[in-house]
Amino acid sequence: MSITAGLDVGGAHLKVALVTQGRVTAVRQIACPLWQGLDKLDAALAEARPLIADADTIALTMTGELSDLFPDRETGALTLIGRLQEAFGDRLRFWMGPRGFGNADDARRHHTDVGSTNFLATAALVGRKAGDALLIDFGSTTADVIPISGGAPRPRGLTDADRQVTGELVYTGYTRTAVMGVASAAPFRGQWVGLAREYLATMADVRRILGTDLAEVDQHATADGQGKTPAESITRFARMLGRDARDGTGEDWRVAAAHIREAQLRSIHDGAVLVLSASGLDAAAPVVAAGIGASDVAEIAHRLGRTFVTYGELAGADPAAQAWATAAAPAVAVALLAGI
Repeated sequence: MSITAGLDVGGAHLKVALVTQGRVTAVRQIACPLWQGLDKLDAALAEARPLIADADTIALTMTGELSDLFPDRETGALTLIGRLQEAFGDRLRFWMGPRGFGNADDARRHHTDVGSTNFLATAALVGRKAGDALLIDFGSTTADVIPISGGAPRPRGLTDADRQVTGELVYTGYTRTAVMGVASAAPFRGQWVGLAREYLATMADVRRILGTDLAEVDQHATADGQGKTPAESITRFARMLGRDARDGTGEDWRVAAAHIREAQLRSIHDGAVLVLSASGLDAAAPVVAAGIGASDVAEIAHRLGRTFVTYGELAGADPAAQAWATAAAPAVAVALLAGI
């Protein structure tokens, strides 16, 4: 029986997918605050081992080289390549973007193709499954917007720097982004209130205030180190407006939070419009929704006048694994691509 594992080593999470006989059977996300030290990666890998112990091949992609644990991306990539080779040995195959897969020596030679090309793996699988599509992967930290045409990804940029210009990388996240990075003001009781430029609240707080259940996907500490109830989120969010929670009603805070969420969605929508303006994609090409923010991607697809399908559905994941296959799309992609 053929078993392939896919790992996506990020700066905040380790995402793990298991493919058995060509079908996605299990997916997990494990907190991995890499900026706190390589021991956090070791702990996350240890937690993942029982799931991937029987895998014949472990396919890997990474964005963790961007962590401020490292002085630069090259150091980050080479350090992670070495650490992961120690952990898994010859079973490892590194995703190298346009170059496909290679071993650890290949990865060292082409480390610039190893780092932060997980979006290409996600998009390559969409190309194989859908032909023409617009992939929007809205994760905890960023949103990728990738056109796929004729069965292949057609990004205008390959590096983060280029992709932030083309609209293909929108640096805003479903949970981890600070509110101050999304908007400069919010409506409150008939007035526009400038927001504090302090790390006081995140988009996870905004979504909890709006009633979203983040228990499974929000795995990191809050801005003040306190709990994750809606009431505690309102306390943090109120500080952004120079207020205490008791200074407004629940509806006051929901109206203000809804405005922040809308500003975030608009930024991703604007990226999508810019990408579409250069892509020539047919109007019938669907949006493929990926990431923990896939439900919001569905809303963006509606605004774009396009149908949508989730990544888990497109990848043919087992029903019980579809939601997490959508959320952890790059791990799923490398696991499936490595088995082809």
